[in-house]
Amino acid sequence: MELVVATRNKKKLKEIQHMLKGLGLELSSLADYKNLPRIIEDGSTFKDNAIKKAIAIAKYLNKLTIGEDSGLEVEALSGHPGVYSSRYSGKGATDKKNNRKLIEELEGLALYRRRARYVCAVALANGDGLIGVVQGTCSGLITDKERGRAGFGYDPLFLIPKFKKTFGELGLDIKHKMSHRFRAFKELRKLLANY
Repeated sequence: MELVVATRNKKKLKEIQHMLKGLGLELSSLADYKNLPRIIEDGSTFKDNAIKKAIAIAKYLNKLTIGEDSGLEVEALSGHPGVYSSRYSGKGATDKKNNRKLIEELEGLALYRRRARYVCAVALANGDGLIGVVQGTCSGLITDKERGRAGFGYDPLFLIPKFKKTFGELGLDIKHKMSHRFRAFKELRKLLANY
């Protein structure tokens, strides 16, 4: 069975492929299609954006599709960057620029005041509409400098207190067993099995 992943992010797609292996799915992404509708992620929540992506692509292609939206919510910043996580540093945002901005905004705060959580929402849809939505979270702290090279996004800043290491230092094997995305996709596997 084919499953379209509504993303062009190669690193995210690789993580998703890892989390859905063993289900006998043939995964494709937006990079495999031409002339797709442009989707503006203007939802106020990760769930809103995930649903919008899943439904738009599923209806256009008439194929089973997942839309995923995820990001970082920092308590001291009233939940920001939130749905703006990937474009936090403005036009031309990159992981490095976003991380630099986050470090600057938290400057002077003690580590215990840098509580944050990653959030991932995944919506499953087909040509008829929405089938279901699942969500996963992972809590941690934000360090004052990047540590490690694994993962992407805010991973080099996202400290897991239990390990005293960032996702960037822990590597993908450990991240894939506890991350927000892992938790959401664990629930998605159940949705897919029922479907």
